[in-house]
Amino acid sequence: MRTRPTLTWTATGDPLPRTTSLTPLVDLLRPGRALVLSGAGLSTESGIPDYRGAEGSLRKHTPMTYQDFTASAEDRRRYWARAHVGWRAMRRAEPNDGHRAVAALQRAGLVDAVITQNVDGLHQDGGATDVVELHGSLHRVICLDCAATTDRAEHDARLHEANPGFTTTADRVNPDGDADLPAEAVAGFRVVDCARCGGVLKPDVVFFGENVPPERVRRCYDLVDAADTLLVLGSSLTVMSGLRFVRHAAKSGKPVAILNRGITRGDDRAAVRVDRELGQALSELVDLLGAR
Repeated sequence: MRTRPTLTWTATGDPLPRTTSLTPLVDLLRPGRALVLSGAGLSTESGIPDYRGAEGSLRKHTPMTYQDFTASAEDRRRYWARAHVGWRAMRRAEPNDGHRAVAALQRAGLVDAVITQNVDGLHQDGGATDVVELHGSLHRVICLDCAATTDRAEHDARLHEANPGFTTTADRVNPDGDADLPAEAVAGFRVVDCARCGGVLKPDVVFFGENVPPERVRRCYDLVDAADTLLVLGSSLTVMSGLRFVRHAAKSGKPVAILNRGITRGDDRAAVRVDRELGQALSELVDLLGAR
């Protein structure tokens, strides 16, 4: 049985003041040169649950860890069976008003770039450019032996060919693209190996317990250094992967603004904390800034 990764934090002291007014965000973003850091909360309105919200997937789902995936052929079989179902639901997801609003802010010259913790590709589908996928993308598959990458659609076709009788479906897909399926549904599922070298294939995403590639981290720090403002969208900032950029921005004297439902681990570093539904709030923000 997989053990649960350490994915939570405990807030201490009284929650810091939050607002529903967008005026502070307008004031911060109007000069431009903002950098967006987005999390799973931005994609919930596209039908992809977040990890830690009221309906967050961590309440029912233990994400695959890198250590389990690499150590156990059985865990890899179970993961790919579930991910085969999850991918079919994930690829149907469409960008929502929040994704489109970020792209509009970019086109208006108010946001320079996006760092996203999401692996769903919805920022790009919504029209955003200069997007750094901090945790990779479910749209690619990588070989752990030869490092060759392939398109996920190609890999999906190979899995379908290897498992012609596998017709299981799921009503819910988790943010990591893994669908919850009963054990009997994945029995006998066949995993395919790298077509180039026969090595182990893994989605080109950073699993829990795995490190973000150093060059990608450096790119994100460079973006923070080049920005005048950091705008956090839909992230609880629970894991250090994203929180470090908030801390870096604040230490550098750059204002941090957080738009999220509920408290975050970065609240003490934020100059502005707005508690609103993201799609509606970001659409209003675009109108207030004349960026439609």
